[in-house]
Amino acid sequence: MIKYPIASEKSMRMIEFDNTLTFVVDDRDNKNKIKKEVEKMFNVKVDDVRILIDRKGKKRAFVKLKKGYNAADVATKLGLM
Repeated sequence: MIKYPIASEKSMRMIEFDNTLTFVVDDRDNKNKIKKEVEKMFNVKVDDVRILIDRKGKKRAFVKLKKGYNAADVATKLGLM
């Protein structure tokens, strides 16, 4: 389950240059579940999902969209830009 998007300076740079969105997700979620949820929620196709557990114990998912889908459009819908 996606909890919320991250709107840091680094994540904004990733949206612009890497076509990648960053979310804090539930600890029990795996890459396939995150991929399906993002595709369903935002009507996009996901190319890759990377997961990181930060120092505070939160699980972050870096979701790279396929070519033809713009992460900036999704970020605008989320109110990040």
